[in-house]
Order: sequence, then C-alpha cells, then structure tokens
Amino acid sequence: MNDLLSRDRVIAGVEKLRFFPLVVEAGEGCELIEPGGRRLLDLSATWTACALGHGHVVVREALARAAQAPPGAAALSAIHPDGVALAEELLDRVPGSGERRVYFGHCGSDANDVAIRAARHATGRPRVLAFEHSYHGGVGVAMRASGVHVQSGNVETDTAVTFTPYPDPYRSPDTYEVELATLRSHLAAGDVACVIVEPILSDGGLIVPPDGFLTEISAACAAAGTLLICDEVKVGLGRSGTYHAFDHDGLAPDVVTFGKALGAGLPISAAVGPAAVLDEPGASALLTTAGNPYCTAVARAVLRTIDAEGLTERAAVAGERLRAGLREATADLDVVGDIRGRGLVIGVDLVGSRETRDRAPDLAARVVYRAWQLGAVVYYVGGNVLEVTPPLVITDEEVDRAVTILEQAIREADQVDPAAVAEFAGW
Repeated sequence: MNDLLSRDRVIAGVEKLRFFPLVVEAGEGCELIEPGGRRLLDLSATWTACALGHGHVVVREALARAAQAPPGAAALSAIHPDGVALAEELLDRVPGSGERRVYFGHCGSDANDVAIRAARHATGRPRVLAFEHSYHGGVGVAMRASGVHVQSGNVETDTAVTFTPYPDPYRSPDTYEVELATLRSHLAAGDVACVIVEPILSDGGLIVPPDGFLTEISAACAAAGTLLICDEVKVGLGRSGTYHAFDHDGLAPDVVTFGKALGAGLPISAAVGPAAVLDEPGASALLTTAGNPYCTAVARAVLRTIDAEGLTERAAVAGERLRAGLREATADLDVVGDIRGRGLVIGVDLVGSRETRDRAPDLAARVVYRAWQLGAVVYYVGGNVLEVTPPLVITDEEVDRAVTILEQAIREADQVDPAAVAEFAGW
C-alpha cells in the first residue's frame, strides 16, 4: 500500500480530490477492499456513482454480453440496439410531453454543458441562471455555471452566468421569500435562456431546500419563457427515496440530466429534453465514444435493477433508519448541528456549537480521516458537512454499522494527528 501511495505522484493533481490515504484494489457490495484485505464500509458510493455497490452481478453480466461482439465503440455515426433502447427507456421514465430526445455523454459535466448550450441556442438568449455553491461539472460552460468552482477561483467568471442564492433552511430559515424574489427579478429581465438547479444542493453543503422550491422555480421559468434544467446527476435514479429527486415537488422540468449512478461506475451520462432543444445545431456535441455499447448495456441493466430490486423504496427506508440512528447516537454532541436529507442523500453538518451554527471544517477533515481509520469511507462537502451517500443496496446491518462508525469518528476526531490530515486538500 505504501508503494502505491508513493507511486500516486504520477497522477495529475488537477484530478485529485483526496481526503485520506485511501488505496483500494477491489470491492464487493457496500465494501471497498484495501491491499492486505481490510474491508471498508463505503458511505460515498464514489460520490453516488456506484449506486448498485461494487461487483453487482447485473453489471458484470451486462459487460460480458456487450464485450462478446461489440458493434463498434459509439453511437456517433451508427445505430446500435442498446443505445436506442436506453434512450427509449429514459424517455419512459422522465415526465414530459411532445417530441423529446436523449443526448448521451460520458459524465454529468458534459450532459450539463450540452444542456446549457442547447438552451442558449434554442431560446436565442445568452444568460444562464445558476445557484451559489452549486456544482454542475468540471468542463466548459457547466464548470463556469458551478458556484463552487467560480467561488474558489478554479475557473474564470463568465459574465453571461448569474448566480442566485439557494435557500438554506438550517442557516437562513427566514430568507426564503427574499431568495425567490431575487430569482424572479433575474428572470424578469427576459434574457435568461435557462435556470439550472440541483434538487438537493450537493457539493455546496448537502442542502435540502424547502418543500415546493422547485415548483416555484418551474412556475417562474414558465412565466418568463425560460427553460428549467434539473441536474439529477448526483441525487437522481432512486437515491432520494423518489425515482427522481424532483418528484418530491411533483414537477416536470424541461430538461433533466443524469450521470454517475446511470453507469454504475462506467462513464455515461444523459440529457433528456425537447427535440426543439436537443436536435439543433446538428453534430454540435460530438464525443467519439459516447453512447458506446458497453456503457449503454450497463445503464439499461441499472435501470432494470432499480425497478426489480425496489431500490427507490429501499433508499427511503434505509435513509430514514440511518438519519434516525445518527440523530439518536449524536444527540449529546454539540458539534453536530444538523442531520438532514432525503432517502440516502444525508448531510451531517458539523459546527463549533449548535448555538452559533458556525461551520467546523477542521473538525470535518479530522472526522472523515478518523472514519477511514475505523473502517469507513465518507467525505465532506461545503467545507464542514459529512456527505453520507452509500450504495442503494445497503443492508440494515450495514446502516447500523455506519451509525456506529460515524458516531465514534466524531467523538474521537481529536485523536487524529493534524499533520496527517494536512497532507490531503479535501474539498
């Protein structure tokens, strides 16, 4: 393991987001396996990408079938059955009306990038409205519409992208109407092509908005002739306890984007929306291996498995058990300010004290490091919030194990050597 840690220097720093010296050589179910055989409970699912856990039989079988006689490497200039069938299956699962299309890419970043560019072209409007502390991707206009990147200085500001506040019921419970008014004032200018929104603000601190928030945005967009893009990349496909996270508010966005869980760890993304938006200009979003037969076969298996194994319902039940367990276990800990979420999208907000609600990023860094030492993989977002997003196949026993490890990690965070944590930049 030490040898791999030293060899890791050959990997480019621009793509590293390391929180502790995690080295894994295998995975099984909800566990990751280190060299030497130590098993770690995976409470991240690789930032939700491995929603079916690790080594699920349906993924293995789909890959094996696709590899036997693959029809080329893409849907770029040819048609293949799994690509067409996957698009049809996504259209069946995403609410909407009229002629619609599906774009395939490699990751949520390119799906959001294409959706935004297509919205600008379709509406003839230049401006994009996004939310502060949002994350929509690491490339192109999707990166420039990501508040976490812009606010950290990772990308130049785009004058055609405007950021508006995302409601935070924990820290700003009295500002919701003001935030909605601000959004409507931006739309009133008449130059906004699209609003892009996460139904749960993930990397910005796992913030669950007030009920009806998306409905308010949808109505405001419709009145302004602006397209609503709902970014389901991280929290969609059953994770929130509803099939789509936006189902909680019962709306039908104009465009919906998917990634991460869709490929069960393989690179595939999708954008679903009106033909008038996603058809033009033709051949303007080409990726040579997008929609390839390996990834589309696996994505079809993922959709079937979510349905067949009742994983949406499982996420609701397991998520409630996990939140309740954490609340009970940490009730006496003044540094645990809030435990929130929907389904298996859970945030543990670490603070200096419950009275002040001041963020405790140093504590979060030590907690995730201690959790790794104790046998679990969990990361933090927004500087101080533990993001708990295990695979949807997590068992009750594993949920209870997660509660035990996280409670112990919080209580024992002061045992972590600050010098050890300092080696890892985190988020």
